[in-house]
Amino acid sequence: MQHVESPDLHHLRHEYPVVFEVEHPARYDRAQVALRLAILMVLGVLSAPVGWLFGVLFLALPVVAAVEISTRGPGEFLSGPSAQLVRTIRWVLSFYAYLALLTDRFPQFSAPASLIRFEVTPTGAPTVGSALLRLLTSIPYAAVLFVLGVATGFIWVVSLVAIVVGDGVPKNQYDFLRGVMRWQARLLAYHSSLIEEYPPWSFDTEPSGPGATAAVR
Repeated sequence: MQHVESPDLHHLRHEYPVVFEVEHPARYDRAQVALRLAILMVLGVLSAPVGWLFGVLFLALPVVAAVEISTRGPGEFLSGPSAQLVRTIRWVLSFYAYLALLTDRFPQFSAPASLIRFEVTPTGAPTVGSALLRLLTSIPYAAVLFVLGVATGFIWVVSLVAIVVGDGVPKNQYDFLRGVMRWQARLLAYHSSLIEEYPPWSFDTEPSGPGATAAVR
């Protein structure tokens, strides 16, 4: 039976101003599994679990956005500093994508776009107040991300074993991990006041459409 995509999902993929995509590696290097575990051990010794970086960003991004909007105005913020924010978020997402088994190369800070596709089309006219308000309005979406993260931990372990004893991460597990990362990417873009639209309550696990052509890269 031919799969018919729902109009709402098709519209979401092509019109929502945040695009996150990553390509399923054809093969995985088992040495990269050891490197991931070593990184996690180092973070554990430093008392800096994986969620620590996301927590710092969750608190810092609205403040950074508010400062930039205050000094430059919303127009200049969206055309200038927003590009740097996108680059920073892109590297963070690349780092998480590596740890989450979505990619099999550690990201270079200078070229994270070679591993993932993260594009944002700035929208709205943010103010200092609206930027700081994201600390509250983002909480429900972040809470769902936390719940998804619990399930992700189990799937990550199963996927890690699949790499060690098999050929790689099975497609259904990979799609779930990618869906969680897409949820996270949309949250960070909204939380940074890069877009006005609240992230959709949609757990989209399929590959994204081409996205907007005027995206910040």
